[in-house]
Amino acid sequence: MKLEWHRKLKELLDTAIYIKDIKGEDFLDISFLIKEISKVYEDFYQYDENFIEKFLMQVESRLKFIIEEGEKTLTPYEIVKIARHPQRFTLQDILENVYDSYMELGGEKELNIDPAIICAKAMIVRKVENDLYFHQVMVIGHEKGHGEEFRQGGSAKPWGNEKALRYMKMAETEGTPIHFFIFTPGAYPIEDYPGSAQQIARNLYYMSKLKVPTIAFISEGGSGGAEAIGLADIRLMAEKGYYSVISPEGAAAIEAKLKEGRPPRELVEKCAKALKLTAKDNLEFGTIDKIVPEPPLGARKKDYKFFKRLKLELIRATDEVILQTRSLKFLRKYVLSKQDTEDFKFFVNWNLDEDEIEILIENRYKKYKKMTQWAVCEPKNIFKTFFDFGHNLGLKFKNEIKYRVLKPGHRGFKKFLEELTTESSLLLKPVSDPVKTVYNIIVSKKIRPKLPTPILEEEISPYTSPLALEDKTVTCPEAEKYGCPDIWVPDLYGEFCGVCPNCGYHFPLEYKWYLNNIFDKNSVKIFNNDIASGNPLEFEGYAEKLKEARKRTGLKSALLSFEAKIGGISLVAVMLVGEFRQGTVGVAEGEKFIRAIELAKITRRPFLALVHTTGGIRIHEGTLGLVQMPRCTMAVRDYVDAGGLYIVIYDNNSYAGPVASFLGSAPYQFALKSTRLGFAGPRVIRETTGQDVPPDYHSAENALKRGHIQGIWDRRELRKKLFTALLTMGGKNLYYR
Repeated sequence: MKLEWHRKLKELLDTAIYIKDIKGEDFLDISFLIKEISKVYEDFYQYDENFIEKFLMQVESRLKFIIEEGEKTLTPYEIVKIARHPQRFTLQDILENVYDSYMELGGEKELNIDPAIICAKAMIVRKVENDLYFHQVMVIGHEKGHGEEFRQGGSAKPWGNEKALRYMKMAETEGTPIHFFIFTPGAYPIEDYPGSAQQIARNLYYMSKLKVPTIAFISEGGSGGAEAIGLADIRLMAEKGYYSVISPEGAAAIEAKLKEGRPPRELVEKCAKALKLTAKDNLEFGTIDKIVPEPPLGARKKDYKFFKRLKLELIRATDEVILQTRSLKFLRKYVLSKQDTEDFKFFVNWNLDEDEIEILIENRYKKYKKMTQWAVCEPKNIFKTFFDFGHNLGLKFKNEIKYRVLKPGHRGFKKFLEELTTESSLLLKPVSDPVKTVYNIIVSKKIRPKLPTPILEEEISPYTSPLALEDKTVTCPEAEKYGCPDIWVPDLYGEFCGVCPNCGYHFPLEYKWYLNNIFDKNSVKIFNNDIASGNPLEFEGYAEKLKEARKRTGLKSALLSFEAKIGGISLVAVMLVGEFRQGTVGVAEGEKFIRAIELAKITRRPFLALVHTTGGIRIHEGTLGLVQMPRCTMAVRDYVDAGGLYIVIYDNNSYAGPVASFLGSAPYQFALKSTRLGFAGPRVIRETTGQDVPPDYHSAENALKRGHIQGIWDRRELRKKLFTALLTMGGKNLYYR
């Protein structure tokens, strides 16, 4: 009995320490209670049994009261501390307590490919009355405990996310549902091949059309690292978990404009509240689907009731995804309503046929497209809404008829005429010539001629950069290295296009230069300009910053969407503008991107993304901004699969979320010389890894060496390069092919 009491005393001590770590050492005299428990624990065998028994009852009762009181006053930052705590359950605990058997895939310790990511083939059993049914699942998730230092605290390196992708493909081959578990403060920010940003983009691109049901469970969801395995049909979240675009400490450092050191504790707590990162907040925003309840102050490693509930929710969520592909809505609700007990009332087969797989993928796309649309700031006008709906419907109908009915018929008849006029058909020439003549009369025009190859300078709109109006010289930053002479400003920002004529260094240019020097004269037509960046989280002080950005730039968001032409070729384009909040992406930018690429798909035009600058996902919009990563990537996948040509051009500084999703998933990516491109800046890398990176770590040259981009272009040749790309890249589905 004494051994059992000694073990119980240790559990109570751990609980008291846990409470102190979460609520603080001054909370309800918890520090004094820890001292009392520690003293009895250390001198355990000096006390008689009556004292120990009575002491255990008193401490247990006292801790229960403290936990209940602590739950009532729980703050967002305290929830963050719960999710991070060493006593928090981890993926390894879930594998051992939720699944009935599992086999980890990969080596151990140094033989593993990034131990921060665990992949396992698991078996989960459901009981239906007296029968047992076995389901196979692929488990993929972050492991931050059980050797935390060795596992980098759950921060996956690029090859860890590549390992996750490899087993996603294996699950797809086997037709096995995937359960994702997210326990990460963020991805490990290094550019070593396959690169943090690029690998996250690859994962998102592939997950968007996985042919198996996917369920994600979030305990600690930090930024792009969470999204790398977070795109799922249903997303569950632990009640005491957090899901955020950035850590509260990171947000506080940005708000305080700190370059070094830790931000004040008060500011960290304020940012945790402002980011609205709790499960309750995310459920309200629609970025998750359901909350899994936890005991007061959160579940820990030995909370077996929680694991039992989690098992139920995982099976139920997988059932729901399956039933959405094959049953009527009222029947689905009835079945799921009967699945809320330990013994399930129904067995649901988790295998899908081809038709059900198509519905699965379509449901996934609709789900993410709808996500965050409620937060879009757009003038509400019934007439405009009706007009836009009719216009889009008409556009779809027109292009479906044109490209699916008339064009194939036109090509088929043309091929028939060519066969009639070959040398082997000379005998039929008297018959074919009259038929061809009649055909030309009916069509009333000949087959479209080849596009002109020369690009005339007069086709470009005349534009003078304001930077070129100063009568002075500037020194090239590479002058010491390459001996560049000083450059006269009107020349530099005029005929030199902001490029040093000696070494090729690219000076930054304003976004209007691209609009007027890349596209044909008077061809740029901006659309969806009424969609504006807003403040959906009501982040303190952010509305004023947006107002200042609108006044200074004349723009309503950081993304411009427009139609334009290059050398006569019509295309749809977007541009992330550095002057507006450093080109960061939020709800408005994501929605405009999706609408633009969908227009390109309908009209079978090339799609161009010009990245003037992007600083990542906008922290002031929290997870509403973060989910633009999967939303926009799904739209990219849909467009590319439809045969579209998607080209991305990076300039200046391009970092973080957009590069790790809808930009980094482009088949063709190019950077202008002097571009800096990557996942995280030098400061974040230093704070995360403890190492400084060399000055050229994020250079375009290094990005090319790593295979992250397909080429480096000179700004002076950008129009010509793009024109050549439009002629030589892309498939036959483009309108001009």
